[in-house]
Amino acid sequence: MADLLSKWRDGLFKTSKSAFGRLANLLGATEINQETWDELEALLIQADLGIETATDVIDSLQRIVRDRGLTRANELQSVLRSDLRSRLIAPPAMNWTAHPLVILIVGVNGSGKTTAIAKLGQRFCGEGKSVLFGAADTFRAAAMDQLQIWGDRLQVEVVAGAPESDPGAVAFNAIQSGIAHKVDLILIDTAGRLHTRFNLMEELKKIHRVVGKALAGAPHAVWLVLDATTGQNALQQARAFKEAVNATGVILTKLDSSAHGGMAFAIQRELGLPILFAGLGEKIEDLEPFNPEAFVDGILDS
Repeated sequence: MADLLSKWRDGLFKTSKSAFGRLANLLGATEINQETWDELEALLIQADLGIETATDVIDSLQRIVRDRGLTRANELQSVLRSDLRSRLIAPPAMNWTAHPLVILIVGVNGSGKTTAIAKLGQRFCGEGKSVLFGAADTFRAAAMDQLQIWGDRLQVEVVAGAPESDPGAVAFNAIQSGIAHKVDLILIDTAGRLHTRFNLMEELKKIHRVVGKALAGAPHAVWLVLDATTGQNALQQARAFKEAVNATGVILTKLDSSAHGGMAFAIQRELGLPILFAGLGEKIEDLEPFNPEAFVDGILDS
């Protein structure tokens, strides 16, 4: 447990240092006044909680201060920690009733989808599940090659097609192969696409429909990969993917490279999507199930 908490602290070091580094000085042994609130709100916005979420946090803290009769700024530290924790929901347990369980992985270019799939494959294989990869990112040969390399390393079957072939056909074939081999889980990679490109988003909807034709009820989940280094810009992406293919959860990658970890609160508030996994490093074992307590402790560590 200590090693896991240390991993979260290390992974959130940049967010903690750059965004919350002034917290200790701000919440020192001084009286709570308007300047305290103004500086705290600015800090939360800098941490990429977003203006609406930051304002909501300040309003909540002010109510607690009035109700409890708090007067000293250092009394706000535990109140802030509790409030931030209450804004994050724990990821739901995996539902393995579908067999095979089909998960569609979506996101914009460069968000880390293919690497996230490899890390998920390693995790689920380690839990004793049989896994198959569908390489439906047919427009980027490097993505198919990358997934094949990971498949070979993990001893996971990879179903791919020719470069620039129909990604829907690849997804369909992957599901047929998964059914034939009675695997537990099929993870389908898709091409990265800008959320503003209508034709590409329509193509993603087509893949979603094809998956449903290949297996009734599929996809059983659609996981959206978001790059934490993009901060609030990721919210517009997330809204578009949620609307297009009914994204059901978020994988937040590159937290260790980002000072914008506070975006997790905006994702929860504005999208209502659970954060399922967080990327805390580059190693294959560095994709961790999202842990709200460890996340809040990590960003407030400074």
